[in-house]
Amino acid sequence: MEALLMKGKAVADVYREAITAKIAAAKEAGKLVTLAIVVVGDDQASHVYKDRLVKLIESLGGAAKVVLCPADASEAEVITVIDGLNKDAAITGILPMMPMPKHINGDAVGAAVAPAKDVDCLNPENIGAVFMGRSSWAPCTPRACMATLKHYGVELTSKNVVVIGRSNVVGKPVAVLLLKENATVTVCHSKTKNLSELLLQADVVVAAVGVPAFVKPEMVKEGVVIVDVGINVVDGKLVGDVAPEVAEKASAFTPVPGGIGVVSNMMVMECLTRNL
Repeated sequence: MEALLMKGKAVADVYREAITAKIAAAKEAGKLVTLAIVVVGDDQASHVYKDRLVKLIESLGGAAKVVLCPADASEAEVITVIDGLNKDAAITGILPMMPMPKHINGDAVGAAVAPAKDVDCLNPENIGAVFMGRSSWAPCTPRACMATLKHYGVELTSKNVVVIGRSNVVGKPVAVLLLKENATVTVCHSKTKNLSELLLQADVVVAAVGVPAFVKPEMVKEGVVIVDVGINVVDGKLVGDVAPEVAEKASAFTPVPGGIGVVSNMMVMECLTRNL
């Protein structure tokens, strides 16, 4: 049986109309919904993501303000930029592109974003509310994973789900959202010793490790559902964390590009307009 290709556009389109209506209503009331995107350095994936967000917000009737900081900008300088955007009444939401250069503490930058303008749950107040079950506004990529699985009818109750990656923006929060749907969740990382054994038991794999083609066909079982969060640039092309050949064993999988990234972008817009 041919695997189900879980394209992101169909999922994103479910949200597009409502978000466009919110932005239009705000514009009629004299407010231009504006997303500030802060990019530090020249990370290729961050710039690809930034360009797509700019195109999307403009297509929805809003605007983008891109702030480019040099790769050698200090942490204090980046936080000063964030603070200025917090105070700018014309800015609806703020998204610092992660990861930051190694000399900058990304968590400190995220914490500097005002909770009300935080569109990717980077502020500890917002992510804490998600982990405590008090808020549904989890980071955008985990919400995109869940929206995609729901849209394509993937049952999660009692399923074994392996999440590869334990970042604060994807791995940890997506594990929390999966638990909320009654999945049995295992989070793997660079220190996990029996990764292949765990993956072979997985009904669903969420790959968010940031390594091109990390998951190979021999590492998963027949009929697995693959959610590939990876956005890696290799030889000028976007590739995922899962090798393309894995699709031959999967019952359903998300493509890269055209999968979770498309939905994640729309989740940013949904979060941007949450207080309108």
